[in-house]
Amino acid sequence: MHFDLLHTDSKSNARAGLLHTDHGVVETPIFMPVGTAGTVKGVHQHEIKDDIKAQIILGNTYHLYMRPGMDVIENAGGLHKFIGWDGPILTDSGGYQVYSLSGSRKIKEEGVKFQSHYDGSYHFFTPEKAIDVQRQIGADIIMAFDECTPYPCDYNYAKRSMHMTHRWLKRCYDQMDATQPLYGYEQNLFPIIQGSTYKDLRKESAEVIAGYGTIGNAIGGLSVGEPDEDLYEMTDLVCGILPTDKARYLMGVGTPINLLECISMGIDMFDCVMPSRNARHGMLFTSEGIINIKNQKWEKDYSVIDPNGTSYVDQTYSKAYLRHLIKSKEYLGFQIATIHNLAFYLALVKEARVRILDGTFAEWKNVMVKKLGQKL
Repeated sequence: MHFDLLHTDSKSNARAGLLHTDHGVVETPIFMPVGTAGTVKGVHQHEIKDDIKAQIILGNTYHLYMRPGMDVIENAGGLHKFIGWDGPILTDSGGYQVYSLSGSRKIKEEGVKFQSHYDGSYHFFTPEKAIDVQRQIGADIIMAFDECTPYPCDYNYAKRSMHMTHRWLKRCYDQMDATQPLYGYEQNLFPIIQGSTYKDLRKESAEVIAGYGTIGNAIGGLSVGEPDEDLYEMTDLVCGILPTDKARYLMGVGTPINLLECISMGIDMFDCVMPSRNARHGMLFTSEGIINIKNQKWEKDYSVIDPNGTSYVDQTYSKAYLRHLIKSKEYLGFQIATIHNLAFYLALVKEARVRILDGTFAEWKNVMVKKLGQKL
């Protein structure tokens, strides 16, 4: 695995690159659909590839560990074979689920004890176990085990947590060195920068993580409720420290506007449940702004969902029909909306890449940011 930086925009820090994995080459900047439990909800794998045009997807270590379990996945030959996906996969380490299970977990130096939200059983994750489980899952990119701090977060807590995340990172790397891939292809570990919204902590964490010289580096602990201004400030700060020849992954972000702004700062990789989760509630992202398809104004609108989106969205279905499906809670409606939103996200980052390479990114980004936040 390696990352090639091809071009940096002259009027911003936006970058175009190539991330090479044993399951294919990923063109960056890229958005990665979230397939938490081995599925992007309601969408077939051929639709992910052919309609959404995703190049890499995510799996979640915590959820896959709970269901179907490691024996099932390993006996299948790894997650790629189990779900029928031949492209690259990235897995979260489970650190974010530790954050989200705040009412039923206990964190200490050795690791995290938590209670399953499925059946109430207790489990213990260490950095070593997080690596072993991701080896069994078979992800191309493995994330280090970390603690994602909440927002707002006390400075002293954020500092203690960050240092523990750094100590856990060393243990993750030691476990990677002590183990081998199970399925005959390379796996690489990405470390995660923490430090909440404190500049000195983010700077320190970025310097520690950069020192590992990995193929890619991740920025965690953002998009957890902080204002966009803080998200952008921390991202810009960290991008100024991380090496330019390594991939940069901003975890859990975000809206289409967030993506464009953070691309302009030098981010290469994104993931977020927003496009798929919001789709199931009738919120559609389009090239002209945001549509709540449940609103009555769309009841007799027989135009296609995004008339200007002919390059990325199915032009078969009208707003009126999709509204009918969503209001009726028909599964097809959720599927159409999910495919639309994810295809829009992938088309957006693809266009950003084209603009970076042809030198028009900054001007195009400024125009798009004004459009994308409008409620139609």
